[in-house]
Amino acid sequence: MEPIGGREAQALPDFVQQRFDRGAGEYDHQQLYRILSAGIRQAALPAGLKLPPTREMAQVLGIARNTVVQVYEQLVLEGLVEAGVGRGTYVKPLAPGFGGRARTPPARQAMALSRRGDELVRGARASPLQWGAFTPGVPEVRMFPAKVWQRLHAQAWREAGPAQLSYATDGGHAPLREAISDYLQATRGVACQPEQVVVTNGTQQALHLVAHLLADAGDPVWVEDPGYWGACSAFRNAGLVLTPVALDAEGLAPTPQQLQAPPRLMFLSPSHQYPTGVLMSHGRRHQLLDYAARHHVWVVEDDYDSEFRFAARPLPALQGQEEHGRVLYLGTFSKTLFPSLRLAYLVLPRELVEHFARALNELFREGQTMQQAVLARFMREGHYARHIRRMRGVYAARRGALIGAIARRFGQQLPVLGSDAGLHLVLGLPPSVDDDAVARQALQAGVMTRPLSLYALASPAPRGLVLGYGAVSEPEIHDSFDRLADVLERALR
Repeated sequence: MEPIGGREAQALPDFVQQRFDRGAGEYDHQQLYRILSAGIRQAALPAGLKLPPTREMAQVLGIARNTVVQVYEQLVLEGLVEAGVGRGTYVKPLAPGFGGRARTPPARQAMALSRRGDELVRGARASPLQWGAFTPGVPEVRMFPAKVWQRLHAQAWREAGPAQLSYATDGGHAPLREAISDYLQATRGVACQPEQVVVTNGTQQALHLVAHLLADAGDPVWVEDPGYWGACSAFRNAGLVLTPVALDAEGLAPTPQQLQAPPRLMFLSPSHQYPTGVLMSHGRRHQLLDYAARHHVWVVEDDYDSEFRFAARPLPALQGQEEHGRVLYLGTFSKTLFPSLRLAYLVLPRELVEHFARALNELFREGQTMQQAVLARFMREGHYARHIRRMRGVYAARRGALIGAIARRFGQQLPVLGSDAGLHLVLGLPPSVDDDAVARQALQAGVMTRPLSLYALASPAPRGLVLGYGAVSEPEIHDSFDRLADVLERALR
């Protein structure tokens, strides 16, 4: 960075203005601080240079004067400039042999997130509300067999030794990996052995591992659009480039142009697409699997709630239909048991298992071994299968109650989508209705829902409301939907 000519303040505004970009996605104070501090540390702004008055600098850059004041104060605090009443602000000489000075603890205004962190926080879509009508994706935890769990928990602790209480290193508690493998072979048609199962602390941790072990920053990943925002967040934060792929009646439907540029990863929820509920057809499944094999694409199959299908038997998992070892099967206990358990699993091709287990230990230091031990007993003694059978009946009744409430208030005016399975359905809305505004107004009326457009990446986004019924009793469904319907009727006028 070349030093500016002379020691007068006139050249400094030009120096900053040339480097200041209002469209860079950076806060004004962050960008101005970065430009000035780098200029001083790299001697482009030499010792003795007088900084222009804060008002003048603000006018030149088109920013608030207080922003400039904050930056100047931070530079004084870090010993890069000195200021005196009536004298102005001057660049101080750097300590000999250093490109800068030892930094004192930053002032509050300079304690900013990284650009990646800022994008993550600003783009966060997780709701702080995770209970009540009609929160999507939440199971009925009030019916969980807690007494059985407590008994098994006590048994596991009586038998616990150092191996169960220390760090785990094997990709999960061996009895749980075996129980998961047996369950998936019997109920989902997954082709696997226990050693192919890696247990994670929730779906997001599993996606984090996939993104970092199977792709590099800048690699493309196909995601369903609309689709699961949690996967998009994990992939985006890992530096991957999201390619939104639209859906049709058969599932993921890449365009001819998209097919010409194979991705590194493909993220699918074929058994009950989230959030629309589309069931991927047999033909589309084989087309995508053949494409993945030809182009060496890793396929991540998210099978998050396939246990709860009401209209027909669940289709076998994609993983069990694939012969080339390109599918990673992802499942969770958050929907079948309770979300705070924070246990999910990946079924991996054999050649990936050791790498994933080692990375899991390296990045996260595996844990929750005691919870895994309890869950293994819970599954082995048949409690898991019984709980699922019971809850399938409960959710079927609640689904029916919600569909009935919709028909009572709107008849055939609004379409009901994706209601054949899972814990939610989508109530379609006309393109002219602002579903985000409807969701906000519904929340003011005491009803939680999520706009379908929130799950979309491309425009125009589909309009609708994602209504979760899993955690809502039938009487609650009728009362809550009446309040939501009042809001909807105003929006539809």
